[in-house]
Amino acid sequence: MKSTAALFALAIGAFAIGTTEFTPMGLLPVIADGVRVDIPTAGMLVSAYAVGVMVGAPVMTLLFSRFGKRAALMLLMLIFTAGNLLSAFAPGYATLLLSRLVTSLNHGAFFGIGAVVAASVVPREKQASAIAAMFMGLTVANIGGVPAATWIGQQVGWRVAFGGTAALGLVTIAALWLALPKGEPGTRPDVRRELAVLTRPEVLLAMGTTVLGAGAMFALYTYVAPVLADITHASPGFVAFALVLIGVGFTLGNTLGGRLADWSVDGATTIILAALAIIMAVLPLVLTSHAGAAIGLVVWGAAAFGIVPPVQMRVMQAAAQAPGLASSVNVGAFNLGNALGAALGSVVIGQGLGYAAVPVAGATLAAGGLALVWLGRAGRRRAPVCG
Repeated sequence: MKSTAALFALAIGAFAIGTTEFTPMGLLPVIADGVRVDIPTAGMLVSAYAVGVMVGAPVMTLLFSRFGKRAALMLLMLIFTAGNLLSAFAPGYATLLLSRLVTSLNHGAFFGIGAVVAASVVPREKQASAIAAMFMGLTVANIGGVPAATWIGQQVGWRVAFGGTAALGLVTIAALWLALPKGEPGTRPDVRRELAVLTRPEVLLAMGTTVLGAGAMFALYTYVAPVLADITHASPGFVAFALVLIGVGFTLGNTLGGRLADWSVDGATTIILAALAIIMAVLPLVLTSHAGAAIGLVVWGAAAFGIVPPVQMRVMQAAAQAPGLASSVNVGAFNLGNALGAALGSVVIGQGLGYAAVPVAGATLAAGGLALVWLGRAGRRRAPVCG
């Protein structure tokens, strides 16, 4: 019962973070108009958030490790709340960009510390599913939180959407206070030892897989609204509906990815990345009709988010001597992939290749991630011979 409450509280935090992370993607045209920039420039808000996660993940994890895990998670959500309030009141693009960086600082450390907490409250053979349960909040955000915030942003204003997300931060703080035990105080980390763990080849390969898998996802997801408008000729209402369908796919994929990773981390990563590459390659054909777009986005969402539990477990296993830091940095790697995908999409659009080329570009990143999995597997086969 205690484990269920802990996982639920962590999932609420994931829901709040997912809402603030993904909402701008459905509101890019509205935000761009509101701060008087073009859509590719507004897309850099997504990249800025991702870079902030990448930089903030190790720094905030090491800084907050001296606190107990409950206190650390609550303080991280306080940063989340402040950042969203700053976004709601940002007078222009530069200030909004800065506020998104502030908001992003909590992200990697929250999921990294949260993953360790989630894995600690269940038996070893169910750890991947427990991590998936926490990330379930992120996927549910794409069914409820993101579409709701997108609709509010379209109808009332994007500033109100950010203000509502800030309120979710306060709800999360209360849930963490009630569900998690106070626990023991943290200890000062051995920074040099923990960072040394992260430089191992197997850890770097695992994180590289995360970067490319996430990059494939965000190459399309960042620009899903204009892609649908251009290829599917979708109305704003259909775009909001499509975001719900993507969230359904994310949720299905998250559950499936957790179960597959409990079976085999390598097997799950290989299967899901291969599926993602194939699906993204054929999406330009599928998106030409509303029915095709609806089905295709659910399937794509399942493959895109199904990769999250196995790559998170992959890194935690490779860096067993520093699981908290590795888990946090891997969330940063996920958001480096976010930035990579958003930037790649921007380049594809900016070079005049058309919105149909965006998912194809994402497919190449998924194929690259698959190559890294095979490379890591080959390295492990050679290791006993060399040692």
